[in-house]
Amino acid sequence: MAPDAGTLPARNLLDPAYLGALFTRFGAQYGHGDRRAVASLWSKWHFSALVAHGLAANLLLERDLPLGLDDLHLEQSPEGQTTGLVLRHAGKPLAELDPHSRFATLLDNHLTPLIEALATVTGASPKVFWSSAGNYLEYFASALADHPMASPDATEPAQALMERRTLPDGRRNPLYRPVRYVTPASPDQPARVRRLCCIRYLIDELGYCANCPLACRPAGKAAKAAG
Repeated sequence: MAPDAGTLPARNLLDPAYLGALFTRFGAQYGHGDRRAVASLWSKWHFSALVAHGLAANLLLERDLPLGLDDLHLEQSPEGQTTGLVLRHAGKPLAELDPHSRFATLLDNHLTPLIEALATVTGASPKVFWSSAGNYLEYFASALADHPMASPDATEPAQALMERRTLPDGRRNPLYRPVRYVTPASPDQPARVRRLCCIRYLIDELGYCANCPLACRPAGKAAKAAG
């Protein structure tokens, strides 16, 4: 579909000046707190929308949506939060079914350049943003396993991608095991814990998220988060 005049070309997210203005606008609701944490929070909304739609089409329909930054437009809230994706077309059948190749548009044409831009502008580690992207990849892959359209092995490609330490070209896989399940006092309900912290705690009024790694919870702040 043709993008509405009020939508944002996703490639604008690679412009440092635009990102700076975006995080000033988005960060106003958090008292213009730590820019790294503001960017991390923004990215979580963005990755959630991106991964949910991309993964559903990929795993359930075996279609590659046009999610590259040069092909996509975004709908945004007044604060700059990503609220919707505007696609040029309905995608095309997957050319390859390898766990990396089938997600190449999502990984190579959107996540990789965007995360590099986010890290450069804010000074946050790229691992923070990859951790959030991986968190949603794992969450939605697990949820899609119960979808009425899902075959018994529908989510295996996503799971296989997250189990690879390295990508086919030898690079470290930034989506390797983004989540772990820790057995708490009640063994029948293992806790879902991110591999890396999303650093939202740098904004004082927010504290820690429910999936924060235990290593990110010093005794004093853990008590604050639980209180």
